[in-house]
Amino acid sequence: MSRCVAFLDDADALLRGRGDTTWPRAAAFLIRLALEACLADYWRRTAPGLERCDTHVQIVCLKGYGDPVAARLAAGCWAALSRACHYHGYELSPTAAELRGLHGEVRTLAGRLG
Repeated sequence: MSRCVAFLDDADALLRGRGDTTWPRAAAFLIRLALEACLADYWRRTAPGLERCDTHVQIVCLKGYGDPVAARLAAGCWAALSRACHYHGYELSPTAAELRGLHGEVRTLAGRLG
């Protein structure tokens, strides 16, 4: 089992209600870890060494390597998950529906890059 799938499975367990009250942020972190693992696995296969770059750089390079759809998907998920992972005193935590949508998008991205 790849790290990406393992992180997505753990996030899925949290989204199904097996977590405590901190589950929204924990699920967001797990989904973001899955996205990072998915990108790292892709770069290890296609352009070794690029997996050590910052995630933002990896997403920008993804567009240049011929999959603009995956690049748009990764950029959107990365931005939403980064926002969800940080506490903002004036915003609510991400909802289960929002996280479920991001979970599905990262799973789709993993399928495209896998």
